Amino acid sequence: MTTTKVIFPVRRALGMMVLVLGTGLAGCVVAPYPRHGGYEDGGVVVVEPPPVRIERPGPPPAVGYLWIDGFWNWSGGRHVWMPGHWESRRPGQRWEPHRWERGQRGWEQRGGEWRRH
Repeated sequence: MTTTKVIFPVRRALGMMVLVLGTGLAGCVVAPYPRHGGYEDGGVVVVEPPPVRIERPGPPPAVGYLWIDGFWNWSGGRHVWMPGHWESRRPGQRWEPHRWERGQRGWEQRGGEWRRH
């Protein structure tokens, strides 16, 4: 008799837990992110980027640092501002700033990388 009384509340609790988790997960959908959120084939964005923001960096954290300007990135189907930052210079390389170039099909992002001299 005592065994039945102990098992019944445990089964009821497990049943409620399964019901609650099942209900919560029923609304959870995992779907791939849309591939063409403003992009055409080849990574061309059809939405013109906003004007570049003017940033006023403070002094560098140490000698030999270069200020990398902020830029508009394309993320989640819209332009998102990526703020500038200080970065250590790399010997024998130069920084190619981010920029958007207009083409026949739209806007394409270029630069944003270190290049050898």
